[in-house]
Amino acid sequence: MLVGALLLAAAPGVAAKLDGEVSVSALDAETRCGIGRGRNCDIKLAIKRGLFETGLRPLFPAGLACRDIDEQWAISYTHKRRREAYHGGIDMPAPLGTPIIAAAAGTVVGKYRGQNSYRGIEIVLRHSPQESGFPFWIYTQYTHFSEMPKQELGQRVAQGEILGPTGNTGRGRRANVQSRRRRPAIHFAVFYSPSDKYVAFATKIIPLEGRWMDPNALFRKALPLDSHTMKGLPAGQKKVPISVMLEDGEVIPAGSKIVWPYLCSRS
Repeated sequence: MLVGALLLAAAPGVAAKLDGEVSVSALDAETRCGIGRGRNCDIKLAIKRGLFETGLRPLFPAGLACRDIDEQWAISYTHKRRREAYHGGIDMPAPLGTPIIAAAAGTVVGKYRGQNSYRGIEIVLRHSPQESGFPFWIYTQYTHFSEMPKQELGQRVAQGEILGPTGNTGRGRRANVQSRRRRPAIHFAVFYSPSDKYVAFATKIIPLEGRWMDPNALFRKALPLDSHTMKGLPAGQKKVPISVMLEDGEVIPAGSKIVWPYLCSRS
C-alpha cells in the first residue's frame, strides 16, 4: 500500500514515523517559537521568520469567479488574542460544505481535530521541490473543515484532490453555522524550508529551519519569495497572478503546479 511505503519502520509498540519526520531534539528553539508561536514565545521570533505584512494581493484570471480573501496575511490579531499576535495565513469565506482542494501534489504529514485550537479541524501537506517546482520544501496548511479529511497520514494526494468540506470549527467558534460574524472559511497557511525534515507535535507541524511565507507569494513564478523581498516590491508588482483549477479539472494556466485551494468557475 502506498501509505505504508512512506512510513519508517518502528519497534513494536512505537508509532512509526513518516518519511522526513524527526524527533523534537532536532528542532532549534528559535524555529520552534518562530513557527509554533507558543504562549511563552516572543512574537518577534515569528516576525523574524517572515510573519509580517507584505501587501501582496491575488489577481485571478479574467472571466472566472474565484473565492477571494477577506482576512489578509499577517494582519494584527492582537485584539482577538489578548497579546501581540498576527494572522498566520489568509482566510477565504465560502458556504458550508464547499470543497477545499490540495493546492499541489504532496503528502499528508499532519491531521488534527483541533478542539482546543483556533484552527479547528486541520490537515497539513508537505510538497517536495519536484511537486511544487520550487528549490525548497513547502508545507500547506488547511483549517476549519466541518469534518475530518479522509486522507490518512503518509498518504499521497494529487493536485486538486478534495481534502474535505469547508466549515467553521475551532475554539471560540459556533461550529458549522453560516453567519457574518462567524462565517465558514478556509484558513490557508504556507511554510517553507531548505530541509526535508520536520517535527510532528500533538497539535502542529514545524519544519526544521522553517520560515513563514505569504500564501500569495506561493503563486509567483520567480524567486525569491521571502517576506522581506515581497514587502519591498514596487506597487505595480503587488498583485500576484493566481493559477487556479476549474470545476471540470482544467488548470489555468495549464501546467501550473500550484493552484488556489478552492475551485473556480467560469463567470
